[in-house]
Amino acid sequence: MERITITIDADLLAFVDRLSAAKGYGSRSEAIRDMVREAAQAEAAASPEAPCVATLSYVYDHETRDLARRLTNQQHDHHDLSVATLHVHLDRHECLEVSVLRGPSGNVRAFADGVISQRGVRHGHLHLLPEPDAPEHSHAHSHPHDHEH
Repeated sequence: MERITITIDADLLAFVDRLSAAKGYGSRSEAIRDMVREAAQAEAAASPEAPCVATLSYVYDHETRDLARRLTNQQHDHHDLSVATLHVHLDRHECLEVSVLRGPSGNVRAFADGVISQRGVRHGHLHLLPEPDAPEHSHAHSHPHDHEH
């Protein structure tokens, strides 16, 4: 670990202190490391070819004409990106879906944009992370593989 000294204006330092307190960081250094780490992850996933893992969460009105069918078709058209999807009924009209995605970040972003921009989708957010530099399906632990990939 390296030690650095930075000069920061009072308003930014106050923000770091508020963030540290709100999120329970033990020090300013931990808060700043997380901010820099988040920026590094965003940069690593910026290239459209960069492999990534992501969650796409969105709320939609299931009574919007033809929306459920359009969303299902989008999922099927991009089955190669989909790892899993969770569907939750929030009330009589609104549903929440959370999809775990994996693939080239450009394809994942395009899929997310296509879902979020559908008429009837009220809120949507894509959280994208660079895929770890590990050989495919390499495990540091042992467990029986009774499933297919």
